[in-house]
Amino acid sequence: MITNFIPKVWSAKILKALEEFHIFGSPSCANREYEGEIKDKGSSVKINSVGDIVIKDYTRGTDIEDPDELNDAGQELVITEAKYFNFAIDDVDRVQANANVMAEAMSRAGYGLRDKADIFIASNHIYVPSSNFVGDDVTPIIPTKDTFYDYLVDLKVKLTEANIPEEGRFAIIPPWCEGLLLKDDRFVAAGTSKTDEVLRNGFIGRAAGMDIYVSNNTPNTAGTKYKVIAGHPMALTFAEQIVKTVAYTPEKRFADAVKGLHVYGAKLVRPYAWAVGTFNKS
Repeated sequence: MITNFIPKVWSAKILKALEEFHIFGSPSCANREYEGEIKDKGSSVKINSVGDIVIKDYTRGTDIEDPDELNDAGQELVITEAKYFNFAIDDVDRVQANANVMAEAMSRAGYGLRDKADIFIASNHIYVPSSNFVGDDVTPIIPTKDTFYDYLVDLKVKLTEANIPEEGRFAIIPPWCEGLLLKDDRFVAAGTSKTDEVLRNGFIGRAAGMDIYVSNNTPNTAGTKYKVIAGHPMALTFAEQIVKTVAYTPEKRFADAVKGLHVYGAKLVRPYAWAVGTFNKS
């Protein structure tokens, strides 16, 4: 019988694991600022964003106009996704008492949930305007170790032409593109001794003025047309919550079990702040 399960504690630990494992949904690549409470799938939260500020001519000796109202465009983010985990163990109370075992179980749950969430976030590349494409599904580019860096520069130029801030830019690439970069002397590595935290968060260094992350979740079509996404965290808002963690006794098992519900949503609020390259392997 389960007597001492603490859902709030373990929900917080799963969220911590998610934060550590996210790449597309990490604070380095997405905006996590929103207002409102996430209660379940279907909830909506208000996105904290400010529209462009109008710059006007000043004439000496004349009154200036009344101040403009700050415009946040009234955007809302709907929590559209819901995923769960459900695992059985011999004795929840005993395992919970062994902090290392329970922490590892929740960490693995967080890792699996993160994969689903990052795939969903990356799918928002379909909303990027065609003017921010480098290559496309009709004419994907086949890069080499001598040219891939140059295509990252092209993505950087797309962001600059869209007036995206230089600070905070990133690019997320598949592992085979990382291999091309590692063969190019222009690639600035993060360092020779990468910590576990750096590896876990996917950061591998800087190139073309952007932080470079590697992920197996870069969108592709059956191993072709890989989407390298370059951008700024201002582009996309992501919200998530572990809304339930429950310990229970399955009817047909001599064991205890733990289940949890992860809900989330993402919205590409500034599509022009992403640029997408489409690449095929050679």
